[in-house]
Amino acid sequence: MASMTMIEAIREAHDVAMAADDRVVVFGEDVGFFGGVFRCTAGLQQKYGKSRCFDTPINESGIVGTAIGMAAYGLKPVIEIQFADYVYPAYDQIVSEAARLRHRSNADFTCPLVIRMPTGGGIFGGQTHSQSPEALFTHVSGLKVVVPSNPRDAKGLLLAAIEDPDPVIFLEPKRLYNGPFDGYHDRPVTSWKKHPMGEVPEGHEIVPLGKASITREGADVTVLAYGTMVYVAEAAAEATGVDAEVIDLRTLLPLDLDTITASVEKTGRCVIVHEATRTSGFGAELMSLVQENCFYHLEAPMIRVTGWDTPYPHAQEWEYFPGPDRVGEALKKVMEG
Repeated sequence: MASMTMIEAIREAHDVAMAADDRVVVFGEDVGFFGGVFRCTAGLQQKYGKSRCFDTPINESGIVGTAIGMAAYGLKPVIEIQFADYVYPAYDQIVSEAARLRHRSNADFTCPLVIRMPTGGGIFGGQTHSQSPEALFTHVSGLKVVVPSNPRDAKGLLLAAIEDPDPVIFLEPKRLYNGPFDGYHDRPVTSWKKHPMGEVPEGHEIVPLGKASITREGADVTVLAYGTMVYVAEAAAEATGVDAEVIDLRTLLPLDLDTITASVEKTGRCVIVHEATRTSGFGAELMSLVQENCFYHLEAPMIRVTGWDTPYPHAQEWEYFPGPDRVGEALKKVMEG
């Protein structure tokens, strides 16, 4: 085991994958010489050379399009979009080319491509550095969508994504990059109660895509969350005293519906938490799936706790985030149903 932040764990996953397979190439804006704006690729160019870790122009469509061609050729590109907000110029390449390549070629070609993107708020980056666009990708057949919440999962899920034969959108919550998060404050704390620092295995250990994790067991209500919101949900449960079972989805596509339905059938209640805007957010899909699969087990209406339906507010970032108080109110309300 080694003590790592999420940044260090992501860097380690790159290193392990590149050492094991010379088809793995890493590129994007500032990822080579500088090591990435968040330093997730620091040292890789020095270790593996400029042909395997290199910088690109500021051209997201070109970055993704180049990576798709390389993947079809037989390489395994891992690209970084500097912020998730910057991906929109490349959206057509992702949807029309990467996601469809296997099917439109009758499996003659695949697209083993990983697109890494820092996501969410927490750095006061305003509207162009803080968005959570996961729902735009979960709607697209042919993609996988991953959101880790801790260093061990970040490393293991990234290794699994690199080894997957199809394109994976890998969203990294910025608030979790540099250390533990207690659910209330944007600052490191001494340890994570459920995912302590120092428990990241060295070497090659994957976390399978499509498998959720129960981070807090409970009997009264199921809370579905991912990324930063896992810790917000845990903090709300502890503050309210509600015996909540918190599920860290980890992978949004493919979704671990078996774990979700088993929990909701046990608790009879469900609260869904995500940072992205409410309307057409991924929580709506989760609510539909729970309704379709667990209707006769539900004892109260489900509740979503989300970001606002507004362009990302710079000055009111912390009011925009679902916090333990808002989640706690939802837990108490669903228990009254």
